[in-house]
Amino acid sequence: MKPTPNSQSQQIFAPSIFAGDVFIVTGGGTGIGLATSKEVLRLGGSVAICHRNEDNVKEGLAVLSDDTNDHRILGMSCDIRDADQVDRFVDAVLDKFSKIDVLVNNAGGQFTSPAEMISPKGFNAVVRNNLIGTYTMTWTVATRAMIKDAQGRIVNVLANIYRGFPLMSHTGAARAGVENLTMSLAIEWAQYNIRINSVAPGVIASSGMKNYPPEMLNIAAGNTPMKRPGTPEEVAASILFLASPGAQFITGTTLRMDGGKSLWGDTWPIPDSI
Repeated sequence: MKPTPNSQSQQIFAPSIFAGDVFIVTGGGTGIGLATSKEVLRLGGSVAICHRNEDNVKEGLAVLSDDTNDHRILGMSCDIRDADQVDRFVDAVLDKFSKIDVLVNNAGGQFTSPAEMISPKGFNAVVRNNLIGTYTMTWTVATRAMIKDAQGRIVNVLANIYRGFPLMSHTGAARAGVENLTMSLAIEWAQYNIRINSVAPGVIASSGMKNYPPEMLNIAAGNTPMKRPGTPEEVAASILFLASPGAQFITGTTLRMDGGKSLWGDTWPIPDSI
């Protein structure tokens, strides 16, 4: 496996590019969400994070907060599947910051299982989390803030939806739904100056992989043309590009950042090193 890349992906944006912007990052206290939240603050923005697990909120705030930026941070527990909890969270964000410029739909969750062992109840639980929860947060933020303000940027975080996804049929179906939702809302809400895009990470060495055996990560990384996993910071850079002025004429698009994994078949061998 190739070594983890350096931090060049964190050096491409002007330091004040998001000055004055208010971000919501769901799942913003761990993994990709935390990397994104850190970059928002470094680049001048304010960020509100939420997690279903309150401990994750506290841990994220402990990493993000210091004496100079506490006024630019909000953290709350929120289950995105629960419309009332989403309402309360959005209320708190608007009470503190008065507006919402960017929504990063990063929260989600699933479990590995052969499809024949996923009950309809289990399938529904993952769809509620990854698809319906994403819509609930998106709809609430749009109708409470972005449509009224005639501006906004939304970035959805997907997964492997470009091939069959063995042991992950529930989340594959849900996140494919999010990609179509991205395209559909991009057309409908262009009239409100709301841009909606998605990022589709491949194998990422983040906290989300901690529930899987290390050998599974190694095999998946070895089956990636670039022969390594991505980093949360690289995903954050892609998310923030789509939220930046550099992408102001891009909407309804999914950016695959997977080291070429979704394109690679078995007929073209890629050596481990040159």
